[in-house]
Amino acid sequence: MYMADETWPELGDYFANESLALVPLGSTEQHGPHLPLATDHLIAEGYAREAAERTGFLCTPTINVGVSPHHRQFHGTMWVDAPTFRDYVESVTRNLAYHGIDRVVYVNAHGGNVKHLREVGRRLRDDGTLYAVEWMWNDSIPELVDDLFEQNGPHGGPKETAMIQHLHPELVREDRLADARDGGVPDVEAADTVKHGARTFYDAADNTGNGVLGDQTDATAQKGERMFEAAVDHLCQLCVWLDDQRFEDLLPEPHV
Repeated sequence: MYMADETWPELGDYFANESLALVPLGSTEQHGPHLPLATDHLIAEGYAREAAERTGFLCTPTINVGVSPHHRQFHGTMWVDAPTFRDYVESVTRNLAYHGIDRVVYVNAHGGNVKHLREVGRRLRDDGTLYAVEWMWNDSIPELVDDLFEQNGPHGGPKETAMIQHLHPELVREDRLADARDGGVPDVEAADTVKHGARTFYDAADNTGNGVLGDQTDATAQKGERMFEAAVDHLCQLCVWLDDQRFEDLLPEPHV
């Protein structure tokens, strides 16, 4: 069920019987010369809506702009400051709690959001409002990703390229895959920006001239479909598991 497509009486029926919601989050940021700025939020929404369709749980509208100042040197990248992002996501989640939701899965597709979503989840859990957990698609299938790609790249690489080839093939600039590979770097190690154990880089532009890493020519829609099906199965299982838990068991342990 997609929240924005429903009427308020229909949603009243849902809230009377269910207490779980999926909230997709991503970013609007550069993904090299071959992928759209929408890459992360399109992937997050694809997973959340598919999981909602398969399980019957509620999917909210997508939060499209995330914590992305490390991509700001590239045209069009948008971001919000981390405290603003945390407060906004917390406020949106408290909206859901007001309507009766007491457990939320943040379906996330942007690495820059991870620690901030964890912090929001802690705030909401600590005050007993609800239980929220962050889920990142590629973290659910690390072995498959490693098996599919020699250089999977942490950003704009073949794994994200393959996902968009599967979900939105019309948005992939197929004629620029080799340019993406040749103008970027294989990985952070190749960028030579880790010195004596210190990460000396702050921005994507410190590592790569065109904003991406990995070998994008290794991506195919078929690989994207394999990853999507494997990861969405994990997401569905997570939702079913979370729905089965007693709310009291999801709250913090008492002081020893």
